[in-house]
Amino acid sequence: MGTWIRRLGLAALVVLGLAAAAAVWNREEITRLVAVNTLFDADKIVANFSNMDDAFLSAPLPATPGAPLPRGTEMPLPAGAEDWIAARSVTALVVLSEGKITHESYHLGTELDDRRISWSVAKSFLSLLTGILLDEGALTLADPVIQHVPKLAGSAYDGATLEDVLQMESGVAFDEDYLDPKSDINRMGRVLALGGTLDDFTADLSERNREPGTEMRYVSMDTHVLGMVLRGATGRSIPDLMAEKLTGPMGIDAGYYLTDGDGVAFVLGGMNLKARDYARMGLMIAQGGRLGDRQIVPRAWVEAATTPSAATQPGDMGYGYQFWFPSDARPGEVQAQGVYGQFVYIDRARDVVIAVNGADRGFQEPGVMAQNIDMFRRIAAAQ
Repeated sequence: MGTWIRRLGLAALVVLGLAAAAAVWNREEITRLVAVNTLFDADKIVANFSNMDDAFLSAPLPATPGAPLPRGTEMPLPAGAEDWIAARSVTALVVLSEGKITHESYHLGTELDDRRISWSVAKSFLSLLTGILLDEGALTLADPVIQHVPKLAGSAYDGATLEDVLQMESGVAFDEDYLDPKSDINRMGRVLALGGTLDDFTADLSERNREPGTEMRYVSMDTHVLGMVLRGATGRSIPDLMAEKLTGPMGIDAGYYLTDGDGVAFVLGGMNLKARDYARMGLMIAQGGRLGDRQIVPRAWVEAATTPSAATQPGDMGYGYQFWFPSDARPGEVQAQGVYGQFVYIDRARDVVIAVNGADRGFQEPGVMAQNIDMFRRIAAAQ
């Protein structure tokens, strides 16, 4: 009788332990779900964008600190810049001229050492890593996606090449409306928040609305597939590859990636770095893939990635390999950009780089992109 009582006692403890573990897991899951549902609220967005790892799973991007960016003569911002900073909820603005900091300011209570969410600026970092791996022979632009990611056989990505996903020409039907809670991009966000797997989410995409390699339409999951291809070709994680081959050699300070429940980096928008380090990436682009005396990204890839090549519609912004161009782009202009006001703008003709972080809830309003580009050009002209 005593043995049975002891066994029942042990069983009860096991049940209680499992219940407690489930309660903790559910609490964490609920916390992440609440976080994604309130991420862009007016009273939270600024703090959220500097503390994304408080609410989401993450993985470190190790530091290999390089020489600090040198400071040049402080240059005044052009007329209207302060109004633009306020209207666009800019949180960080770093300007480099000839490789030196000529303006640096932080706003809305943020600080120099904040690790700020990149959103789709992360896509441009992944393009640069891709160029390095192509140069090393790990893969080619013509490789079918499923060659390196058999999991995508039979999905909407079956038939697309590496170049197709680089140019957002995969053909996959995907609703990228950030303001529609039922859109595909917001469904993906809930998968991320609840600790699901982005690889499974991607493999379940089955619809196309055009043939691969034809019309460019912006589909963020194309960049996740790009990350899947790099992982498949190398057998390594993106943070490891980044730290070894790109951000480490660039001398970028410690950062992190948001991850899904499998620990897979959210490569289409989950990089978090200091504002100065976004500027450092722009400087490397301005210098043809070189920082100091080290060629980090092959010059030929920088030129290819930052040349409009995707089949965009007339009058739209141009697109290359995960880089953007104003619709009326001037010689040497290119930018990385993300939602809610994240930019790395590069004017190679003037040797100016402008890194911007923001919490701009009005970023999709008509005319806002044109206003931003106009201000970038005016800042560059004032250096």
